[in-house]
Amino acid sequence: MTEPRVVLAAQDDTLAAAWERAFAGVARVTVYRGSILDVPCDAVVSPANSFGLMQGGVDAVYMSRFGRLVEERLQERIRIRHHGELLVGTAEIVPTGDEVIPWLIAAPTMRVPMALDRSVNPYLAARAALLLVLKGRMPYGDQAGHPVSDHVKTLAFPGLGTGTGGVSPDVCAWQVRAALDGVRGGGAPMPGSHAEALEAHRRLCDSRQA
Repeated sequence: MTEPRVVLAAQDDTLAAAWERAFAGVARVTVYRGSILDVPCDAVVSPANSFGLMQGGVDAVYMSRFGRLVEERLQERIRIRHHGELLVGTAEIVPTGDEVIPWLIAAPTMRVPMALDRSVNPYLAARAALLLVLKGRMPYGDQAGHPVSDHVKTLAFPGLGTGTGGVSPDVCAWQVRAALDGVRGGGAPMPGSHAEALEAHRRLCDSRQA
């Protein structure tokens, strides 16, 4: 299986610089300075909330392009497939109806709008989106049961948690890099003790590790 190409988008120079530092030299990853809607890709990541409400932040930008139907489709999928709540650390894919960017992957960074201080939620969201592309199956129509990777060859990420969540660009980039490394490496190493698990968690939250 060919791993998807990842594009990290940023209109903000600070986030773009953080992406570039964290992913320097990483294969099949590029940084795009500009609107995520201008990225040639098969899917964009929505880092919204667990209920598929898309009125704010980058999700409002998505709705301006894809229309309200994308929110309605996402909420329907959340009701049917996730019992009404898409938990942080899980992801769902929905069609956008757009010929250029045909898919949206919702990977919440928060249950409801909230601060994400000392949180690993950007890591969990990135990991969920990447695993859905690598290992997930399409849930729709004639494509049902097909590997998601057959349809999503290039995946574009915005900043995760860097808006309402208040996550610093460096911490966001560090956590997304950790998620990508873990997924590409076949999974994060299992800790041998509570102390090891706590230390790994601390490192993800610590901006000094970025």
